[in-house]
Amino acid sequence: MPLARPHSLSGTLTPFLYPAISVARRTCRPPFRCHSTTTAPEAHSPQPHPSRLDPAADDYSLTPFADRCILTVEAGGGGHGCVSFLREKYIEEGPANGGDGGSGGNVYIQAVRGETSLHKLARRRLIKAGRGRNGQGKVKGGERGSDTVITVPVGTIVREIQRHDAVALMEQEYEQEQWKRERGAVEEEEAAEGKASFRKDRWLVYPGTIPSELNRMKFPELPRPRRSHLAALEPEAPMWLDLDKHMETPMLIAAGAMGGLGNTHFMTPFNARPKMATRGDEGLKISLQLELKILADLGLVGLPNAGKSTLLRSLSNSRARIGNWAFTTLQPNVGTVVLDNHKGRPLVTSRRPNGELRDNFTIADVPGLIEDAHLDKGLGLGFLRHIERAAVLAFVVDLAAGDAVSALQLLWREVSAYETQRGQELNAETERRMVTYRPAGRSPRPHPATDLVDSPPHLDPSPDPLPFLTSTPISSKPWFVVATKADLPLTQPNFEALRAYLADVTAGSLPHPSGRKHAWKRNVHAVPVSAIQGEGVHMIPQLVMDLLEE
Repeated sequence: MPLARPHSLSGTLTPFLYPAISVARRTCRPPFRCHSTTTAPEAHSPQPHPSRLDPAADDYSLTPFADRCILTVEAGGGGHGCVSFLREKYIEEGPANGGDGGSGGNVYIQAVRGETSLHKLARRRLIKAGRGRNGQGKVKGGERGSDTVITVPVGTIVREIQRHDAVALMEQEYEQEQWKRERGAVEEEEAAEGKASFRKDRWLVYPGTIPSELNRMKFPELPRPRRSHLAALEPEAPMWLDLDKHMETPMLIAAGAMGGLGNTHFMTPFNARPKMATRGDEGLKISLQLELKILADLGLVGLPNAGKSTLLRSLSNSRARIGNWAFTTLQPNVGTVVLDNHKGRPLVTSRRPNGELRDNFTIADVPGLIEDAHLDKGLGLGFLRHIERAAVLAFVVDLAAGDAVSALQLLWREVSAYETQRGQELNAETERRMVTYRPAGRSPRPHPATDLVDSPPHLDPSPDPLPFLTSTPISSKPWFVVATKADLPLTQPNFEALRAYLADVTAGSLPHPSGRKHAWKRNVHAVPVSAIQGEGVHMIPQLVMDLLEE
């Protein structure tokens, strides 16, 4: 299948402004009707209203946008156990009947297509699930805490910064106490220090218990710390997620803590009325860094004032700011191009990799790049990373602003330099992670089969190295050139030079603009458009769909 169908490069500008690239043959392929390239476009491609594409200076909408944020996620804590006793008419002092506390709520994360920014999460800072209710009398367990779902845009990267796991600390403490108890060290320490076994952070006692009675009480051994069975579904710590696909179901990232035990668990043949219960466990706290690398189907790359925002308006219903000055766009704008509005024959027929019919695709308008943008000049470095997550790149070149070939080569130099810089960072990160750090004076951890009997258990193993994010190199992505402002006079020679240059790059007689060996060179096209008039833009969706299929 050819990369671009012949009818995808036919439009209103090509025949009378650029006859050299007009296609002479007729094409007929569903869902388009048969038409000649020298005729006017069909009725299914209406011309946008010129006033919308050339609005006033104050006619725009500024959508809140945040591409990264730090978020604290806290699972719900468990409810406390209940200290209660049976009280009936003919039972004066009944046995214990306190219920257990409810478990805390879980925290889930889900990537959905409808979201395009992280500004909602950046304002919240803290997301906490509901706490479990306390237990009640008559052996009634507490109600479970409410769950929380975090919705993020598709293409969000989740990195764990820090975590506080209270249950892990209790497990470590429990193992150490068990190791000491086997050697009788716990009883000797308590007898020497004269301390009671009551711990305020772990036990609850019957209301009204006076301190003298509390000192005489004999508390049982603390039960082993418990975890929810859903904790097995949590990602392995430290968390490192690349949510690059739409998720039908949310993913669990923090399971709720278990509730405390009621006093019924501490009944013995010699004590049917225990006056203690355990407190609920503290929920898991995780600090996450969320970074959005816009995973758009098409990314617009160009110099300032090249017409990217106008092109975005002409292709979608976006109300991006348009002005005749540089750096009109200060943050990425995301637009959606509707291919099928379910009111008739679709404009373009395409399917997603999973076989689902595609009814739209997204466009990311990246702020203009200047020379040395990879060195953090202008607005380049902060937004160049969004280009990494675009499936197809469209280099927007202004035909009326000078040599189009030089402008294209400048854009590719910046993108290639950024790609080289990112590769060096990944290599340095690889070398850093290959080194196994061990504190001075600490002997290597013995194998479990050779552990000494008298040595305490090691409970702090070093975490596994974080996995790398895999992505296609920028130079290997499919790309094409959009030559804007083609309705202005004396732009035909500039476009002819650009078209001839791309033909030489495709044929291999000239190197790729990025200078890389395995860069994309297959049938690179230049599409002349007049975005402000809405002419020639209707050929871009079909071209993008063809490149996505490749």
